[in-house]
Formats: sequence, structure tokens, C-alpha cells
Amino acid sequence: MISIIAGTNRHDSKTLLVAKFYQQILAQKNVDAHLISLCDLPDNMLKSDLYGRRSEQFQLIQDKVSATTKFIFVIPEYNGSFPGVLKLFIDGCKFPESFSGKKAALVGIADGTYGNIRGVEHFTGICNYIGITVLPTRIHIPKINSVLDTQGAIIDPTTLKFVNDQIDKLLVF
Repeated sequence: MISIIAGTNRHDSKTLLVAKFYQQILAQKNVDAHLISLCDLPDNMLKSDLYGRRSEQFQLIQDKVSATTKFIFVIPEYNGSFPGVLKLFIDGCKFPESFSGKKAALVGIADGTYGNIRGVEHFTGICNYIGITVLPTRIHIPKINSVLDTQGAIIDPTTLKFVNDQIDKLLVF
């Protein structure tokens, strides 16, 4: 199973739009993918779900993570890196079985010029530590506000080509 992680808990984010777009592209390729939005994390996750304790709300997310064999992480740039809530999510999942031995594609997005290159590299280090094998084809989408249409579809032909290439490589990875 493939799970797409929208790597922020910011509501109405471009990250969620890109994650949904990836889900649509996979559906066009007859591949079912689950979407995990970090907006769905429990509000009190710091107290309720770290270090082995599980709320019912987080357990539903943990079950999806446990069933996943391949991930697509859509990672927005926050202060030159990735959102802290994404690290909280990783820390809240069972270790090592949630991620060890699994595979992932990484997608960085930013409104700036570089498409979250640093944040994706920082997150790659975490993936290496928790045992995720990262697909070498990483996508960095800069100027995200000019790449998406009002429905959240990627309209830039070059970016769309790279997204499809990454997805095709992940499917055989």
C-alpha cells in the first residue's frame, strides 16, 4: 500500500493540494493510495500519543502507517527546513516497525526559489536513521503558488513531467 503524507498541519495548505494531486495521478495509473494529512493528528498528541501511549484517533493513523509499504512525503519549507509537526508524527509512530525496511519518495515544496532543498535533505537524514530507503529521484517544486491552478492541479508542464517520472520510478522501486 502507498500512503501520501501531507507534511504539515496547516489547514488549506498547498501541501495538501499537492498530496491530493499525487493521489489523483496514482489513481490514473490504477494505483490506490491513502492520504494521511497531519491536520488529522490529535490536538494533544504531545501528551497523548508519544512514547507508546495511543489515543484512538492516532491509532487509526498508526494502522495506515503500519500497512504502508511505500510513502510519498510532501514536505513544505518551514524556516529553511521541514515542519516540526512532521518530526512529531514520525516520533509518535511505532519504532522501528512503522518505517524500517520501507521505501519513500520525497517532494519538497516552497513559495521561494529552491523548492525546499534543505528541508528535504534534513528529512532524508531522518529517513536514513529510521530505516526508510529513499528514492533517489527527489522533486523540488519552487514557486508553488504559480505551479498550481485553483483546484490544486500542477499546471507547469516541466513539473508535471518530473512528478510523473517520480511516481513511475516509485512504483517499480
